[in-house]
This record gives sequence, structure tokens and C-alpha cells, in this order.
Amino acid sequence: MSNPTAAMLVIGDEILSGRTRDANMYHLAGELTNNGIALSEVRVVSDDRSAIISATRTLSETYTYVFTSGGIGPTHDDITADCIAAAFDIPIDIRDDARAILTKHYADTGLELNAARLRMARIPEGAELIENPVSAAPGFILGNVFVMAGVPSVFQAMVAGVIHQLSGGRPLLSQTMRFMVGEGTIAEPLGALAADFPDLSIGSYPFQKDGVYGTNIVVRGSDGGLIDAAMIRLSNLLPEVTDDPE
Repeated sequence: MSNPTAAMLVIGDEILSGRTRDANMYHLAGELTNNGIALSEVRVVSDDRSAIISATRTLSETYTYVFTSGGIGPTHDDITADCIAAAFDIPIDIRDDARAILTKHYADTGLELNAARLRMARIPEGAELIENPVSAAPGFILGNVFVMAGVPSVFQAMVAGVIHQLSGGRPLLSQTMRFMVGEGTIAEPLGALAADFPDLSIGSYPFQKDGVYGTNIVVRGSDGGLIDAAMIRLSNLLPEVTDDPE
């Protein structure tokens, strides 16, 4: 049986404009890999209602899990929660459980729970809350979609809170071998190797070091023995091969 799959939907004009560099994809990919879930697609969309709804529906229908990042704060452009509710045709309003979390948090910090902050208690009907131990405002799970904050520290805390709920597969393993030749030299035998090991992902990543072209070959899969066999074959492709990662 193949491992579960996942997609990530990154939401926000600030990502697309280049003002903010997304760090959440890297973290999520690592956590999913460790739990035997393949992150198969990442989309970035603007703060546009129709784009968010369309992407959510498509990804939810295609993958086992979908993780969103961004757009659940207190400002006017934080529209993710409403869009996720619309994608599932579910009503959304201020929820008593989410309100209670925010009420306690702002009482403890001495800040006012004003109308803007109360927007973060808008949760789709029937959704399960995701705890936010960093800044209190919860994320939520609706169907197979996990809706989380864009701030990296909050996103990472939310991932830690839900990762145990996911039905994963065998952990995804990888090994890397470096060839000090360009991709064109190794392409043909590498293609034959990939054909002989269809259950593995064999990636080719070129680089240049001190004016010399080289290629890192990364072999990924859930069967350690199969990866070892592919690496042995790979090591015999060229005499210049080295497994030095530097």
C-alpha cells in the first residue's frame, strides 16, 4: 500500500510579492517525511476569495491531507477561515469555545479583546480546533484540511499538535551520491536505473563547484533495502563518483 499524500496551500499577498519568505513549507515537508506522508504539491495563492476556495476544493479532493498556512489573523485581509468554510459549504461564525480561549488569553495579557481580535474566533461549524500554545488564536481542522497560522513559530507549534493525528506510512528514507560530472554525462544510465527501480524516486540535482560541474543524485523511498541496491548500482556508473556531501 502506498503512503498517504499531502498538499500545502500557502496563502498571502506578502509571499507572492516577495516581502516575506515562506519558511513553513520546509518545516512541514520534514515533519511529513518523518511520518511517512509524501508532500506532493505546494500552491501559493493571493488573498483572493475565489482562488483560495478553488485551490482548497481541488487539493482536498486530490490528496489525503491538505495544510494551509496564513490568513487567519485579525485584519481585513485574513479571509482564510471564511474561504475554507465556503469551500465545504459550511456555515461560519464566532464559536463559544474559540471565544473562551481568546477571552482568557487577552485577560491574562491585559489587552482588550476587541472586534478585530474576536474575528479570530470565527470557526466553521463542526470544525475541530487546533491548539495554539504561542499566541492562543486557534487553527482548525475541517474534513481533511488543516488550517494554520502563517507565523513560523505558531505554524510549527500547530504542526506539532496535529502530527500525531495523521495516519502515516513507512518513513521516507533517502541517500545521496555525488558525481563530479554534468547531468548530460550521467543522464542516460541514470534513466535506465530509474526504470529498473520504479518504486523509488531518483532525483538529479546539478551544481557547480570551483568551476567544475557536478550532479547530486538523491534516491528516496520507504524500502531501505531497495535504496541500498539502487545505490550500489549507482556507485558503479562512473569511476569519478564520491559520496562526499561537501
